[in-house]
Order: sequence, then structure tokens, then C-alpha cells
Amino acid sequence: MPPHASGVIPAGPLRIGHLFTSSDMADHPCAGVLLTPPPATYGELLEAFEARDGYAADARVEAAMLGLGLRRIAPDRRLGTLPGGEQARLGLACLLAAAPQLRPGTWVRERGPGRAVADVRGTRGAPTVARMAEAVELEAGGRTVRLSSPGKVFFPEHGYTKLDVARYYQAVAPGILRALHDRPTTLQRYPDGVTGEWFYQKRAPKGMPDWIPTAHITFPSGRSADEMCPTEEAAVLWAAQYGTLTFHPWPVRREDVDHPDELRIDLDPQPGTDYDDAARAAHELRAVLEEFGGLAGWPKTSGGRGIHVFVPIEPHWTFTQVRRAAIAVGREMERRMPEQVTIKWWKEERGERIFIDYNQTARDRTIASAYSVRPRPHAPVSAPLSWDEVGVAHPEDFDITTMPARFAELGDVHAGMDDQRYSLDALLELATKDEHDHGLGDLPYPPEYPKMPGEPSRVQPSRAKKPRPRQEN
Repeated sequence: MPPHASGVIPAGPLRIGHLFTSSDMADHPCAGVLLTPPPATYGELLEAFEARDGYAADARVEAAMLGLGLRRIAPDRRLGTLPGGEQARLGLACLLAAAPQLRPGTWVRERGPGRAVADVRGTRGAPTVARMAEAVELEAGGRTVRLSSPGKVFFPEHGYTKLDVARYYQAVAPGILRALHDRPTTLQRYPDGVTGEWFYQKRAPKGMPDWIPTAHITFPSGRSADEMCPTEEAAVLWAAQYGTLTFHPWPVRREDVDHPDELRIDLDPQPGTDYDDAARAAHELRAVLEEFGGLAGWPKTSGGRGIHVFVPIEPHWTFTQVRRAAIAVGREMERRMPEQVTIKWWKEERGERIFIDYNQTARDRTIASAYSVRPRPHAPVSAPLSWDEVGVAHPEDFDITTMPARFAELGDVHAGMDDQRYSLDALLELATKDEHDHGLGDLPYPPEYPKMPGEPSRVQPSRAKKPRPRQEN
């Protein structure tokens, strides 16, 4: 390292070429990472580091990359094809990997894609990357969102970081905003990643920026709260800063929180069934919706084994009425596919069938939004589908690394979802017919709900008291 080197990289564009291929690097503070000949691919870069600096030098590069929030790169990826921002962070990672040549202490800050500032120094005798990338600033719609600890690993199995999650949401911003716009939204937060503790944030957090609107909603218990209503990309990134992986929007808009504008059907595979079974049920569901009111459903993967189908409706009906329509759908499906579909609330009665969870339409029950990241090891996302894809595409196809490319190619495949809204009249007529002709009334609510008028017993059938036999004289 030249004696005058300060370890400070001036602000401005920083590219792989500046660190590895410039002919004037000899006296540059970054000369410690100059590799000759310059590597063409990422694999060659790691090999060159190990060849020059010895055992585990390549591991130091990858550790530094992880700390800077840079996802793993394929060995055959040509460095010149990396986006500018990734080139900048890879350059900084290589500089940090040379930390034994630099001065004690480590501090790195990135300001926007491809623009970096660093005061990078290493502990004497060993590399230090523990405090890399204390914060980054992300630009979104004219706002700047600060992301602290961007290198914190949220998905250990693949090494995906907090910054990876935030950049994923940037890549699909128009889609997730379409799903969340003006809706009271519960945040499912994992501050320490998917292996740590988590919780649902229903009330708008203290310190939430005043540019994020809220809606006042009432819970079944009678309590109420103000929930955030995302209206712009920066609000999604702000939530990601606090460890939000999954967004759970209410099926209402801020201007009318008592009348849902979506009928949401949740096809939930029970033990012994799988996604393919849910897909078969979804196609039959499509036919049912079309038959009763000409309704158009919009399918998406749940991010797990299930399928969600959303129907945009006029906001004329209460939660109770929308739930009644969902029960009517479930019963019609049960009649058509009795061996494959059930609407039984008690698990002991469901068997190996797809459960239509009608209670997902009850007040305060929400479903993960389209494009939400799900808290599973491989970072899957809830993927909007066309009907042609249902049963062809599978949940494993969609995660935070694959969805951005799909979105860049196809855009939001549910972009037209709000263009037409439908009536529930035909389904509510079906519910009335079920009640009058077949004696099929209401079904149990979840246990935390107050007892509802006309609701049957919430006692599990196997625990219900059986009538005592009459004794003959």
C-alpha cells in the first residue's frame, strides 16, 4: 500500500475497471486490489485473489460482498455485464477483502446505485468487515429512504439480505403498489430475519413519516387503530427498513373501511394435498365465479402451497355479506368436487382436501398481498398469475431473485384488475337458496371473534356433548 494512501475513495462513479484494469492504478489508494491480468469473470476474480493473497482470500471477498448487501454472483458472470451499482459494491467488497493492507477501523456508506463513498480501513493483521455498510440511502419517487444494516442476513439459507429485500420491492414497485394502494395494511415484521422472532404490526408505528397516510379501522373486539395505507414506493421501502417481509392489506380502501372492494377466496391445501390439487380446484372456482354473476377472478400463488383468487367488487356490501358470499362459493365448490374440496371449519373434518377458508373474508382477516415476500427459507413471493399459468407455473418458480426479471419482461400481470368491478347479488341469492332449500345457514367464526347472530356452535365436533340416551321405565 503506498505510504500516502488514506483508504478514502472519492465520491463519484466507481466501477470494476477503476479497481482492476486502469493503467494509472499504481499510485492509487486502491492499488492493493489491482489484479494483473484483470479478471474477466467473477470466478476468475476469486481465483486471482486466492492465487495472490493465499488461503481464504476468496472467502474474504464473498464475506465483504455479503456485508455490502450484494447477492451472490455466478462464477461465469462477466464483470463488465454487471449493473453499475453492483460493480460499485463489488469494487468496495474487493477493497475490504484487502483489509490487512489498510488502516484499522471500517466504515462504508453507499449513496444510490453506482455512487459510493468509503472510509475503508482494516484491523491490523486481519480483515474487518463487521461494520460494513452501516446504512444506504435508496431513492424512490423523489424521496430518500434510509436503510440501516443493509447487509443483515434475512434469509440465511441463501444469504439474502435486508438490502436484497428492499431492492426486490423496488423492482416490483408498480405491482405491489397496485395491490396496496390506499388500503389499511398490517405489516408482518421480521427484524432479525426469518429465523428470528416476528410479529404483526397493526397500528401505525411511532415515528412513521407524515407523508404516509393512515386509515382508522375497527377490530371485531371493538378496539380500533390507525393503520398505514401505502400510496407510494417510498412507503414500501420504509416498511422494509423495519424488517417487513409480508404486507397484509385489508380488502377495503381508506375512504370506506367498512365495505370491502374485493372478494378473496383462499384455497388452502390440507395434509395429503398439494399445490397441483389447489390448481385443479382453482380452475373449477373460475367456472363457478363466471356462472354466478359473470365474476372474473384473478389468481396468484400464496407463496406457499395455496392459491388465492381475488374478485374486484363494488364496495356496496358489508364484511358479513361478503363472507356470506364466500361461504356460498365454498358450498357450490363442495357440491361440484366433494372428494377434492371442503368448507369444513374444523380440521378434523376436512380430510385430504382443499379447504376454502371462508373466514379470510371476515373483518380484520387479511391475505398476503401480491408480490409480498413470504417468510420461508428460499424467500418466495406471492406471484400474480394468468389463468393459463395456473397448474403450469409453480410456487418454487417465484422468489426475490426470479420475480424481478419476470416483472421486467411482463410487467404486472394483474395490472387490469381494478378496471371492472362486479356485483355479489348472484352469490348472495345462492346463499339464500342454500339456507331456504337445504337448511344451510352460517358457519363458525374464528375463536377470537365475538359470537355472531345465527352462528352455530364453535365447539369442535369431537368434543361436543352428545345427547344422553333416554332411559326407559
